[in-house]
Amino acid sequence: ERYQTTFAAEPGAIAAPTAGLHFTPELLNECTAAGVQRTDVTLHVGPGTFRPVTAERLSDHQMHEEWCRLPATAVQAIRGKIEGGRLITVGTTSVRTLESAALLSSDYPDTWEGRTKLFIRPGFQFQAVQRLITNFHLPGSTLIVLVAALAGRELILEAYRQAIAERYRFYSYGDAMLIL
Repeated sequence: ERYQTTFAAEPGAIAAPTAGLHFTPELLNECTAAGVQRTDVTLHVGPGTFRPVTAERLSDHQMHEEWCRLPATAVQAIRGKIEGGRLITVGTTSVRTLESAALLSSDYPDTWEGRTKLFIRPGFQFQAVQRLITNFHLPGSTLIVLVAALAGRELILEAYRQAIAERYRFYSYGDAMLIL
C-alpha cells in the first residue's frame, strides 16, 4: 500500500513508477491551485527496468518489453509543448512512454497504446521530452543511462557527485532531481 503513487490506477506493473512517490495528494492539489495541468500515462514496469546493463557496449544491451498507453490528454500536452508550452515529465517510465509513441507512429496519434522495448541512451533524439523529474538511479542501470541521454553525461556525473557529497538517498525512496 505504501509503495503506490497517489495516481496509481490499474494493476499490471511489478513496481511503482518511483518518481511519482514524491507527489502527495496535498502537493498535487497545490500544483493544481498554481495552474499546473496534469495528465497520466501508463507503462507497466517490468523486471527488465531493474536489470543492470552488463553488455560491453550500450548498443548491445537488450531492453525488455513493456506495455504502455498514452491517453488523449497526454497527446494534447505534447502538442502544447510543441506550440510553446512547458511539459515536465515525471519519471523515466513516462519518458519511455512518450518517446515510444513518438517513434512508433508517424505523427502523434490522438491516443496510443502498445508495447515498447525502447532503450534510450546517449545520442537519442528526444521528440517529446525536454524536462524531467526523476530519482537518483543506481549506477549501471538503464535508468541512469536514460537520464544521461537527456541531460548530458557530464552534467549527470556532476549531479551524482554532489548527491553523494550531500548524502542524498538513491533509488525508490530516495531524493529526486529536476532536469531543465
